[in-house]
Amino acid sequence: MINPRIKQSLDLTGKVAIVTGASRGIGESIARGLAEFGAKVVITGRKQEGVDDVAHRFKKDGLDVLPVACHSGDENQLQKLVSDTKSQYGAIHILVNNAATNPFYGPIEDMTGDLFDKLMQINVKAAFKLSNLCLPLMKVSGSGSVINISSVEGFRPSPGLSIYSITKAALIMLTRSQAKEWGVYGVRANTICPGLVQTKFSAALWNNKDILDHWTANIPLKRMAHPDEMAGLAVFLASDASAYCTGQEFTADGGYLIS
Repeated sequence: MINPRIKQSLDLTGKVAIVTGASRGIGESIARGLAEFGAKVVITGRKQEGVDDVAHRFKKDGLDVLPVACHSGDENQLQKLVSDTKSQYGAIHILVNNAATNPFYGPIEDMTGDLFDKLMQINVKAAFKLSNLCLPLMKVSGSGSVINISSVEGFRPSPGLSIYSITKAALIMLTRSQAKEWGVYGVRANTICPGLVQTKFSAALWNNKDILDHWTANIPLKRMAHPDEMAGLAVFLASDASAYCTGQEFTADGGYLIS
C-alpha cells in the first residue's frame, strides 16, 4: 500500500496565509494555489474592488478567502491587515510578501531620490515591517513560513532596471537574515526569484517584441513564464514538504541565470 505521507505534507488545511499584491499576476496565482491546497487566504491589494473581485471568483470555487485592501507602504494599514487576519482566523502561519513597484525604467543617474525611496519603501521595507508584525503569531504556533518574492534581477541587473534590482537583492538578504534569526522559533524564510513572467507588472518588457525576443533567445526554455508557474513553488515552501528549507533562493527563470 502506498504511504501518502509525502502527499499529506503538501496539505495546507488549517493554515492561514496572507498574500500581498494578490489582486492580479503572481500574487493572485499564489493565493489561489495556497487556497486550493486548503489554506485560508487573506488577499491584499491597494484597491478594495480589486481584491473583492479576486475573492468573489475564488469563493465561487469553494475557496476560503478574505479580501482586505492594504497599501503596503502604509504601516498603519499593515497593522490593520494583521489585526483583521487575527480577528477573522485567529492565526497567521504563512506570509507571502509579493507586493512590489517599479515606476522607473532608465539609468541610475536619472533616478530621483523620491523614486528611490518609493521603491525601497514598497519592495523592501514593507516586507520587513509586515514580517515583523506577523512574527508574534507565528511564534505562538511554533512554526511559520515567510516567502519573499524577489527576482532574478536581484542576481543579475538588466539595463534600465538597476534600482529595482537593488531592492530585489536587498530582499534576498532580508530573507537570509530572517531565516538565521527566526529558525529558533520554528519560522522559516525563503525567497522565490522569478524570471520574466507574463503579468501586467512586466508588460513594458514583453509588449516590446525586440526586448521579448532578446530575453527568450537567451534562456534555455525559450519562453517567458505564466503566473501559475510560480504557485506550485509557493505551495511547496508554505507546506511541510519544505520543512528543512530556510534561507534559500528558489529561482523559476527558465534557465535565465545559467544562460
